[in-house]
Amino acid sequence: MKNKVNVQKLCVSAIMIALATVLSMIKVFQMPLGGSITLLSMLPIVTVGILYGAGWGFSAAGIYAVIQFMFGVTIDGLFAWGLDAPSLIACILLDYILAYTALGIAGIFYKKGYFAVILGTAAALFARFVFHFLSGAIIFANFEKFVIFGQAWVGRPFLYSLCYNGLYMLPELVLTCVAVAFIAKSPLYKRYADL
Repeated sequence: MKNKVNVQKLCVSAIMIALATVLSMIKVFQMPLGGSITLLSMLPIVTVGILYGAGWGFSAAGIYAVIQFMFGVTIDGLFAWGLDAPSLIACILLDYILAYTALGIAGIFYKKGYFAVILGTAAALFARFVFHFLSGAIIFANFEKFVIFGQAWVGRPFLYSLCYNGLYMLPELVLTCVAVAFIAKSPLYKRYADL
């Protein structure tokens, strides 16, 4: 019976990773400084953690991180930014691997109650924001291409990173928490949470 349950969890997790990947390509709004608000792309990943716990949550988030990195290389042109090798490695770790894997934090709040599910979702998305913020403030602090946004950002990497990442991550956080609040009350959620 346990193998059947694990296969079901694996199938649900794979579907959620695929769904999150597709949703990440649907940009609802492009922000003026960069970044975009997606159609609840992180919701399926945090849902895996909420349904099955931290182990499943971090595993799904880690796989999702690798997929986002692969898309980031082609869509964002990560290698075209002209970063030196240490900066490129740090960017890959902070902006992709650690940032997206942090979504597994929602799994820590597994079976802790309705409000814990919402808090876990907020914590997971906030952790993702922190990694993006650190990347922007440290790696891109002296990156010449960002001077095009105006002299107000020159010499203020923390302000720039806060504005750049906060403008799209805050709406993502709020929208995902609202969606989780609705989903956590649905009978379908309770059915899969009981696997």
